[in-house]
Amino acid sequence: MSYCVHCGVELDPTARTCPLCHTQVVDPQQPVDTELPPPFPSRREEVPPVSKKEVALLLTAMLASVAVCCGLLNLLFLHSSRPWSLYVIGAAVMLWMWLVPPLLLRGMPLWLRLGLDACAVGVYVYLISIDLHGLEWYLGLALPIILTGGAVVVALGFLLRGRSILSSLILIIGGVGIFIMSIELYVDRWLTGRWQPGWSLVVAAVCLSMMIPLIVVRWRPALRDEVRKRFHM
Repeated sequence: MSYCVHCGVELDPTARTCPLCHTQVVDPQQPVDTELPPPFPSRREEVPPVSKKEVALLLTAMLASVAVCCGLLNLLFLHSSRPWSLYVIGAAVMLWMWLVPPLLLRGMPLWLRLGLDACAVGVYVYLISIDLHGLEWYLGLALPIILTGGAVVVALGFLLRGRSILSSLILIIGGVGIFIMSIELYVDRWLTGRWQPGWSLVVAAVCLSMMIPLIVVRWRPALRDEVRKRFHM
């Protein structure tokens, strides 16, 4: 058994140099064994990447099989007055839109991916409204909330590109405040026909109180550098 004279690591009988410090191995009492296979591969190779098309096909087959099986069970064996399979089918469609298009479309813009995610949520809630006979509340309440949330997320996807962490936090907090106020707006208009701001103003005030210090830090170089050092940003 040999050891490196420089770093002391244990050497394999086939080693010509130390695998750690690359010091040449010179041991007259134990020459290098050229017949044994080396302990490390002699060529550098990479694991072949997984085909994204195959992964997308596998996900599509899995989700489609779940949707079809539940639909047949609901239609033939577990038939009831409520189409419960729509919940499963809607979830499968939503997951497919979340997972498969980004795999197939290389370089898909973030705003487009977020828009598809919002559409998937809208489709799922629409299927729920069919089961509950609630097309009216879907069009009057759920759909405006989903569209507004999707618009806010897509806008953030545009605005956050290339932004610093502080700027991203300011935009995200502002987007959350706008979305919360829109929820109360749609709910009040649906229930009473007019907007009566209440709890959303509290949330908006909290968001604004968080944004103001961040804006001050963002536009003061000394404070910005100090925050980056303190929080490793």
